[in-house]
Amino acid sequence: MSRFAPSPLRVTALACATFASVTCALPVHAQEIGSVNTNFRITGSDRVVVEAYDDPAVSGVTCYVSRARTGGIKGTLGIAEDPTEASIACRQVGPVKIAEPLKRQADVFSERMSFIFKTLHVVRIVDEKRNALVYLTYSDRVVSGSAKNSVSAVALPAGTTIPLR
Repeated sequence: MSRFAPSPLRVTALACATFASVTCALPVHAQEIGSVNTNFRITGSDRVVVEAYDDPAVSGVTCYVSRARTGGIKGTLGIAEDPTEASIACRQVGPVKIAEPLKRQADVFSERMSFIFKTLHVVRIVDEKRNALVYLTYSDRVVSGSAKNSVSAVALPAGTTIPLR
C-alpha cells in the first residue's frame, strides 16, 4: 500500500465521525407555519418558509425562523444546499415555565441545511442581568461557517427567575 493512500481504518474512522456529526444533532421539532414561492421551477419552486420551534427547556416560548429552501430536483430529493440566510423572532406564547436549571448558553435547535455539510443553529443565551432569554440563529459548515445571523430576545415577566446551572 502506498504511504500516501488513506488506510481503510482511517477511511472508516472518517466515515463514522461524519455520520455521527450528522445524526447526533439535537432533535428538531419544527412546525411549518407557512411559505411563499420566490422562484418558480417546473420541478419545484424555491421558497421562503416560516417554521415554529418550541423551546424544549422553556415552555411558553416559541421561536419563529424564516429561511430559504431550494426547490428543483435537488431540493425535492433533499440534496440541495439551502442558502445560509435566516431570520428569527422569539415570543412568549404562554406562561413561562423552566423545569430545570439552564446553561448560560446552549444550542437548543439544529437542522441540516444540506445533505451533509451545512447546519442551521438556534442558540439560547441567558441574560441574567435583564431577566431575558436571547436567541441567536446562524449556520455553519464542516469547513467554514457564515457570519450571517439574526437575534431575538424574550423578556421574562418580573418575578420570574431564570435558574442557572
